[in-house]
Amino acid sequence: MNILKKTDGLKSILTLAMALVMLTAIAPAIAQSATSAEQVKHGESLFEKNGCYMCHGTVGQGGAGPAIAVDLVPYAALSVYVRNPTGDMPPFGEKVLSDADLKDIYAYLSALPAPKSPDSISLLPKVTPMSSDRK
Repeated sequence: MNILKKTDGLKSILTLAMALVMLTAIAPAIAQSATSAEQVKHGESLFEKNGCYMCHGTVGQGGAGPAIAVDLVPYAALSVYVRNPTGDMPPFGEKVLSDADLKDIYAYLSALPAPKSPDSISLLPKVTPMSSDRK
């Protein structure tokens, strides 16, 4: 009987340890989701305040600049480019746009819904692709 009690106790300890490990792993995601609505709202405000919309469109759909919300790059890539752009975009250093603010802009872009498929827009004519066998 003593061995069974020790085994049950060990199972309980292992179960508790596994639960703690899993909770530790998901805690950052829980914390992030708790602040994400605030970050998204702040990011939208910063997107407008810093003039991002003038080139990238009001919802990142593109315009004079590329569409940045359609196929959003990872945050690290966006951050590197915003700080040291290679095209016509002016650089936004940390004195102009802090890392926290840039993360909020990224949260805003991440929260935007995916654009509709052109096929789902009834006003657009349906075009069938040309066959590649034509000579």
